[in-house]
Amino acid sequence: MAEHNDQDYLEAIKAGDQQALAALYDKYAALMLRVAYRILKSTRDAEDLLHDVFLEAWRRADSYDPRRGTVRNWLLLRVRSRAIDRLRTLGAAHASMLLAAEPDAGVEQDEAAEAADHSQARRALLKLSAAQRVVIELGYFQGLSCREIAQRCGIPVGTVKSRLSSAVEKLRQELSSMAEVI
Repeated sequence: MAEHNDQDYLEAIKAGDQQALAALYDKYAALMLRVAYRILKSTRDAEDLLHDVFLEAWRRADSYDPRRGTVRNWLLLRVRSRAIDRLRTLGAAHASMLLAAEPDAGVEQDEAAEAADHSQARRALLKLSAAQRVVIELGYFQGLSCREIAQRCGIPVGTVKSRLSSAVEKLRQELSSMAEVI
């Protein structure tokens, strides 16, 4: 397949092009596997989840909306959401045990790219208000629901949702402006 951007791949996937799916897999599978593994702490579960997300991308490529973000972020959001869903289904006790586990040495990391992503994310997070940062950290990094965040912070669920919405929009703007600079 000639040089294409990610949106071209998705258009080809919609038309049933398996090579386009393979190209996206080759490009993002390692990163997606790392995200899934960080949440699930199980190589087998992370690999199963990766398979499920690419199957979903194959079946639902038409659900991608370029106005909402990049193909990379669309795939990563699907991995993260599905991983958190799976973690919740394991039960609180089992989930705690998994989160405390040590990382598997078999999962390789692209350290330079990951360090750059982390640096950008940290800079963007620092631009949020403390209240916004707390709800983002509880929701994204700890996988809590809006109801759980509200209980933990002692604030109404509507306030949590409002803070999350404004924080996500601010992060989107910050990361977008950082990407333009690069």
